Amino acid sequence: MSGSKVYFTNLRTHGKSLVDKLEKLVREAGFDSLPLDRKMVALKVHFGEPGNLAYLRPNYAARIVKLVKDHGGLPFLTDANTLYKGRRANAVDHLRAAAENGWVPETTGCPVIIADGLKGTDYREIEVNQKNCKTCMIGTAIADADAVISLSHFKGHEMTGFGGALKNLGMGSGSTGGKLEMHSASKPQIDQAKCTGCRMCERNCAHDAVHVGPDRIARIDYEKCTGCGQCIAVCRYDAAGVDWNQSGVTVHEKIAEYTMAVLKDKPNFHVNFLMNISPDCDCWGSNDQAIVPDIGIMASFDPVALDQASADRVNAAAAVPGSIITEPGREGDDKFRRAHSNTDWTVGLAYAEKIGLGSREYELVDIG
Repeated sequence: MSGSKVYFTNLRTHGKSLVDKLEKLVREAGFDSLPLDRKMVALKVHFGEPGNLAYLRPNYAARIVKLVKDHGGLPFLTDANTLYKGRRANAVDHLRAAAENGWVPETTGCPVIIADGLKGTDYREIEVNQKNCKTCMIGTAIADADAVISLSHFKGHEMTGFGGALKNLGMGSGSTGGKLEMHSASKPQIDQAKCTGCRMCERNCAHDAVHVGPDRIARIDYEKCTGCGQCIAVCRYDAAGVDWNQSGVTVHEKIAEYTMAVLKDKPNFHVNFLMNISPDCDCWGSNDQAIVPDIGIMASFDPVALDQASADRVNAAAAVPGSIITEPGREGDDKFRRAHSNTDWTVGLAYAEKIGLGSREYELVDIG
């Protein structure tokens, strides 16, 4: 098969450390060729919402930090503030949440910087001139970095099907205003037949756009709704969802365009960790049982090929008994659509390939 090279290592250690295997993987994938000497290097991660235990362990990032330093680089760990209401919506709470989950200089070996500043308003507009976005609002710390390395926990996602390198880079690097722009074309809907009136969506809406009426049915005020998707994330009854018409496609496209802005004119490298593959995003304050067994780690210079290879590997794996995708009515070969039937993750990869972010064709190099 032609296409970009994606390197894979399994999780058999044979007495070695997994972080040693990670180092071997990235070196085999060409990490040492990155021009990092005296460069500010952004390591884009997701610090995880406190209460969620599926997020990436800081130990893996610490090894990449060491490699960057060995190459003369100046690494920092970073993520941008969230649009939804939670513990990462401003830099003060975000840093506290990161520290609670172990993302501190003492364990990772480098500073932790919130990319878009105290309140999510610190950004640079980067020109991309694409169909949906002419410019993208990227958190300043990421926009000003000389190189970008993404370290992504590969998992399911309630809006985009899965979250991997593209989601981590595009949505994750946008300022609060950038996230609003990416979400604004995709407004959630309430399935009244499923709504129980639990008020979880009402309590967690940062924009006062959702209210439960006397009939115990939630309704959305679309004059206030930003499309941030928080109601989808907190609904336990599948009542809040997205109408995946053109607006859903647009979300995928904007994420790809924002990824283009993040990587523009920068050396970049990407790693996906296919472990604890939860059905939902690490933005939740909890994580459900993994949908497939742990698989391994993948690395590539091509984020599109990396996400495609990761999705293919998950779909080829056996479902974990008792997980959400084994419930009645969730049959099929596509694990991500089984978890979230209204999503289509292929849309984002197809568009990312179309605008030149990478190739969906790949050659898998298994280093054992």
